Amino acid sequence: MIVNYVNEIQVLYKPRLDLKPLTKLVSSTEVVEFLNSIWTEDIEYRERFYAVYLNRQNKILGYYLISIGGCSGTVVDTKLIFQPAINLHASSIILAHNHPSGNTNPSEQDLKMTKRLVEAGKLLEIPILDHVIITVDNHYSFLTNNQI
Repeated sequence: MIVNYVNEIQVLYKPRLDLKPLTKLVSSTEVVEFLNSIWTEDIEYRERFYAVYLNRQNKILGYYLISIGGCSGTVVDTKLIFQPAINLHASSIILAHNHPSGNTNPSEQDLKMTKRLVEAGKLLEIPILDHVIITVDNHYSFLTNNQI
């Protein structure tokens, strides 16, 4: 007799942040305000990539640190973005990362990655609402700049 086993996957919910003051995100400015509340002190030192998961009313279900990179880039794995979205039954996602250089303009890699993730979101029916690049004192919204 052959027995096949599948590894068990466990998702853990650990409430660490009171989301009530920022329960609903309706603008890139509110997204940046939320991100600044969770970002660590190394925003000018190394790149981080986050996904923020929303319900149908754009209320925050949770967020996930997708990757931490170096001073000029980080690796973004599509599966790591959408797996929590599926588990949370998220209706949409907002992507965010920082540019330690202080330049908010998206790189060619940022544009290609965003396009790829938007297409994946369409396929899974979990749309990417925006992708925000933040620095210490500024931000760039793909949605506001008609990049999504």
